[in-house]
Amino acid sequence: MTRRAPGGSGGSSGANRPASGRARSRPAADRAIPHHTAPTRSTRRRFRRRRRTLELSTGSFRLWSSFCVVAFVLSLFAARLIQLQGIDQNDYAAMAVDKGAKTVTIEAPRASIYDRNGVALAETVAASKIVADPTDASDYATDIAVILHNRLGVDYIETVSLLRKTSTRYVELARHVKPELASAVVSQLQQAGYPGVYADKDTLRIYPADDVAANLVGFLTDDGIGAAGFEASLDDTLAGEDGSATVEMADGQQLPLADSTVVAPKEGTGVRLTIDQDLQFLAQRRLAQAVRESGGTAGYAVVMDVKTGQLLALADTPTFDPNQRKLSAPEDYGSRALQDVYEPGSVEKVLTFASLIDAGYITPRTKIRVPSVLPRDDTTINDYFTHGTLRLTATGVMAKSSNIGTVLATEKIPPAELYGYLRDFGFGSRTDVGLQGESQGLLPRPKDWLPITRDTVSFGQGLSVNAVQMAAGIAAIANGGVYVQPSLVDGYVDTEGGVTPAADPDRHRVVSTKAASLVARMMEEVVGPDGTAPLANINGYRIAGKTGTAQRVDPSCGCYRGFTVSFAGFAPADDPRFVVYVVVQEPKDGNGGGLTGGPVFHDLMAATLQKFGVPPTGQREPALPVEW
Repeated sequence: MTRRAPGGSGGSSGANRPASGRARSRPAADRAIPHHTAPTRSTRRRFRRRRRTLELSTGSFRLWSSFCVVAFVLSLFAARLIQLQGIDQNDYAAMAVDKGAKTVTIEAPRASIYDRNGVALAETVAASKIVADPTDASDYATDIAVILHNRLGVDYIETVSLLRKTSTRYVELARHVKPELASAVVSQLQQAGYPGVYADKDTLRIYPADDVAANLVGFLTDDGIGAAGFEASLDDTLAGEDGSATVEMADGQQLPLADSTVVAPKEGTGVRLTIDQDLQFLAQRRLAQAVRESGGTAGYAVVMDVKTGQLLALADTPTFDPNQRKLSAPEDYGSRALQDVYEPGSVEKVLTFASLIDAGYITPRTKIRVPSVLPRDDTTINDYFTHGTLRLTATGVMAKSSNIGTVLATEKIPPAELYGYLRDFGFGSRTDVGLQGESQGLLPRPKDWLPITRDTVSFGQGLSVNAVQMAAGIAAIANGGVYVQPSLVDGYVDTEGGVTPAADPDRHRVVSTKAASLVARMMEEVVGPDGTAPLANINGYRIAGKTGTAQRVDPSCGCYRGFTVSFAGFAPADDPRFVVYVVVQEPKDGNGGGLTGGPVFHDLMAATLQKFGVPPTGQREPALPVEW
């Protein structure tokens, strides 16, 4: 009986069976390609792709793992830095201070003072300061102090005391030293074998024009504080706000502990004055010459723009050089033109006659009989020149500067009315030009006037002014009867160079335009052939002027001793632009305001007219009568 093979459907020969039963369990791919057969080309490519993919995956994993490790380490450093400089900065700064660090002031850059054209009259430049580490230098304190005293003028005792403060590693021995000098001093100390003294960065205030406008600009103390002029009165504006830093010392250099310990300083605001440096220079030199040649003790010169009230020059003599202020007397530091008060004398007659004409009491042609002397109560009023009875007009009284004629012309005006006019002209009040120490002068109230007071006030005695007050009063006549407050500050300069103009000056009318014009014509006769100041004339220009000679009060005795001589005028008389006022105190040559102040007026006014391009004026109007 024939037996079927298992799993078959019919019989077959044994030779046709597979060699083993395992062959039936191989995958289909293996059945298609026997193991003893070489791989095909496509198979090899597939294997190579798989191997490269595996290698790339392994490399990326290693790179990413390395990056994560590095990032983790850096994050630890960052966290520590934030802790040091942020969260714990105060604690670590305090620890540094305990170990010898110190909080120092970072000085704010002090802003400059300029003239009206932007020329620096005061500026801050790089300099050095001498500093020391007492832990290194204390053993040589006395030797170091001797050298610093001899080279820099610092206080010996104070320097020794600072060098022996071994509780700190930083002391300042000298400030605001020129870099080349500081370098030389430090080099000398090092060569001598004295350690611990170094030069560090600092600033120095300099005054490029030397004594020009020094009485207005002022100077700084050794501690950097404004001590005179605008350096003092605008100290907060110019100085800005100081900063600070906590530092350690290394080889004499300040090393801030971290940015978080530094408070940056804020630069100050600059000031632009109304002064023109060239005119100021001329005014100072010409005034000093006049004082010297006349044998006087002091002098003032004012150049003022009648339209704006700006002072183009304000000169004083004696003066000083702020770069070497210790060589001058302290009384020379301020502006005498604002601080000194004196009786103005006959220059004030301009304001008296303007008041009389405005109030309707006289005209320029009013006839006045002028005797040789004028008894008044228990005194006698005289003129500066000897004469018999004169028949003068009001114009002639001004032209010849007659005290007697002025008193007679003033008899009808009530004291209170004259006082009111003089107050409006600025007498008895500070001009407030911005400088400290200005005097307001003295104008007694009418209720305090004696019977003689109206007489003396009318010709400029019995009251006192400063030079700027008097110049501003004359400028009101030149400005058609309108008073303009004098000013010295033109504007304020920010850190970008932008200028903010100063506030507009006060303006108010004192007398009518007609009264001012008539007085200006009367003043032209002062520089005419019959007047007292022909030397003040300038070719091509109409000049209006007035001389002044007054007895000077000596404070030491409370009596009159010596004289004040002066000249005030404006030009062009027919279209006024500028006022120049010159004063010389106690001249010894016996000359009056016309001979002493007139030539100075001529030079200053001629230079001012030329500088500002004011063209010559036309023909002079017919002269007003001087006599009748």
